[in-house]
Amino acid sequence: MREMIETAEKQERVILFIAAAAGGDADRSLDELESLAETAGAETAGRLVQNVDKINPGTYLGRGKIEELALLVRDTDADGVICDDELTPAQIGNLQDLLDTKVMDRTMLILDIFAQRARTREGSIQVELAQLRYRAVRLAGSAGRAMSRLGGGIGTRGPGEKKLETDRRLIRERISILKRELEKVKKHRELSRRQRTDSGIPVAAIVGYTNTGKSTLLNRLTDADVPGEDKLFATLDPVTRTLTLPDGQQILLTDTVGFIRKLPHHLVEAFRSTLEEAKYADLLIHVADVSSPDLAQQMDLVYETLSSLGADDKPVITVFNKIDRLEDFSGLGGFKDPKADELVFASVRTGAGEGALLGCIEKILRRRRVLARWVIPYSRAGQISRVRRRGQLIAESYEEDGIHVSVWLDSAQYQRMLAENAEYPELQNE
Repeated sequence: MREMIETAEKQERVILFIAAAAGGDADRSLDELESLAETAGAETAGRLVQNVDKINPGTYLGRGKIEELALLVRDTDADGVICDDELTPAQIGNLQDLLDTKVMDRTMLILDIFAQRARTREGSIQVELAQLRYRAVRLAGSAGRAMSRLGGGIGTRGPGEKKLETDRRLIRERISILKRELEKVKKHRELSRRQRTDSGIPVAAIVGYTNTGKSTLLNRLTDADVPGEDKLFATLDPVTRTLTLPDGQQILLTDTVGFIRKLPHHLVEAFRSTLEEAKYADLLIHVADVSSPDLAQQMDLVYETLSSLGADDKPVITVFNKIDRLEDFSGLGGFKDPKADELVFASVRTGAGEGALLGCIEKILRRRRVLARWVIPYSRAGQISRVRRRGQLIAESYEEDGIHVSVWLDSAQYQRMLAENAEYPELQNE
């Protein structure tokens, strides 16, 4: 679904609007909506805020504000308007009638951006699935609105109703096809996760609010060459690369899709398998924009999302990024994150704090490691390659009674190795 299209001839001009409680953060909400519109390829021609105690169920805005919005559309020659909330089908239809222009909402805008950004087959399937689910709800609402105008009975049957039923059926069929395809992709992703688990290589997931520098961090640490623009949702599909720490241990570093306020539930459901990369990681690297005026709210939203995914029990390193944008460094001590195990102040762009971050990763991994010393009989020398894959081999010597090894192992991998070799008394832990 492409509701927002930037053509070579003309860039769409839009008016942003929101109805919010007085004293809230409406302006900041519209700032983010403006960034989303820019990412989608539109230019913001104006903004409108209405302070309300209760949203109008039929038109979202009050009558006076709708007239003001219509005037703003005409004066700025705007091509459409975008609401910062998700509108009901009835609200969209009523506003279009009153404003005589295209009406969009935040969900439509984010779906459009995701459609532009998806690169992999999995990402494309997830976006299309979310779009169809959104459309299905809107189609049902549009049908109800159209039928209610006629009042039922004569005029409510015939080709028009059949067309709506056909559209619904086609959407349902396409959703079923996409869900089957996504299930295949999900099984492949789960297989990849099992292989990573069997390898014994720890996994660190980079999480955070959108546009805080997650992809730039992955690029700096692993030369991943992932596009990292100063835009919301610059990257969508998760990318995993190998990182070798200063102590020689290898880990897998995964960049995940950024979180955002009011992330449409259609997208949360469609991208659940992707978002769950954080759930299966051994530790989380939470990248936060220390220069953002909404830092606290953004961090809270990240933790709320992680909790909903069942990923709130992981060790966390919070990277307060973009310190190069601060004019005064004396107040860095005031930045706290009680949910983090380690804090790092950094500028991913310049490389400041990189060493401290790597040291924190090593520190957390050491907490969960066991130093195992085994004597492996020569008849089972193949175990050496498994030990190397699953841990950090620090000593190896060939003695008369077998191969003596000392290895740092993740506690889970250590228990797995013990269980796998319990039947071999000659494989001893000294």
